[in-house]
Order: sequence, then structure tokens, then C-alpha cells
Amino acid sequence: RMETNCNPMELPNNTGFEEDSDYRDFEGTDVKDMRLEAEAVVNDVLFAVSNMFVSKTLPCAEDVAYINVETRERNRYCLELTEAGLRVVAYDFDQTDDRLQTPYHETVYSLLDSLSPAYREVFGNALLQRLEALKKESQS
Repeated sequence: RMETNCNPMELPNNTGFEEDSDYRDFEGTDVKDMRLEAEAVVNDVLFAVSNMFVSKTLPCAEDVAYINVETRERNRYCLELTEAGLRVVAYDFDQTDDRLQTPYHETVYSLLDSLSPAYREVFGNALLQRLEALKKESQS
């Protein structure tokens, strides 16, 4: 029978998790800064719309941010980004209309897909090009 001599006091009390800088900033909080989230959304799909940017006039907070988007069809929208998702809050930049009861979308992709056929086409083509590139890579 094998004996191990292990004193629990000798075990390192540091698992490395606390030291990991990626986690240190989020200690004790699970709130996302919606402005950062909004910037990420914009960077993700900017190539497939005419114009898109985080609103500088509407207030951003930890729980809400506003994104202006102009589709390739030249339609303008102001989007609200919250934990619930994204939704259209006005049909122009930097506006909100409380009477507008539009549905939330989980992703910016599904929201833009519902608003802009041109977005759908551009995004689909980009996806196809990426798949073709991956196919070539795997063949070489």
C-alpha cells in the first residue's frame, strides 16, 4: 500500500486564479460595461452596413448603450443595447421614441438581418469567402 505524507498546511493556497489578470478586473462584479459591449458590436458588423457608431449624445451606462446604424439601404436607426439584447428605439440617429415597442434581438446579426436585405447579402458573401479560404487552407 502506498502512503502519501501530505500536510494540508503545505498546499499552496494560491491556485493561480486570483493572479490571472483577465479575472482580477471582474472580481465581485458580473456587470458588463455596455459602452464596451456596444463598441464590440459595431466593430463586428461595420463592414456590412453604411455607417455604425456608438451614440455620443445619448447617455451610456453600465446597463445600457445606444448605437446608431445606417443600413446600405440608407435607413437610419437608433438601437438600444441592454442585457436583454438589442432593439430599435428610433428611426433616426441619437433619438429614442418611448411609443416604439420593437422586439429585442439576442444578437446584432439577427437584428440587422431583419432590417436590411443588403446586410444579409454582404454578411453572407463574407461568410462564404471565409469558408472558401478555410477550405483552401485545409487542402494545402
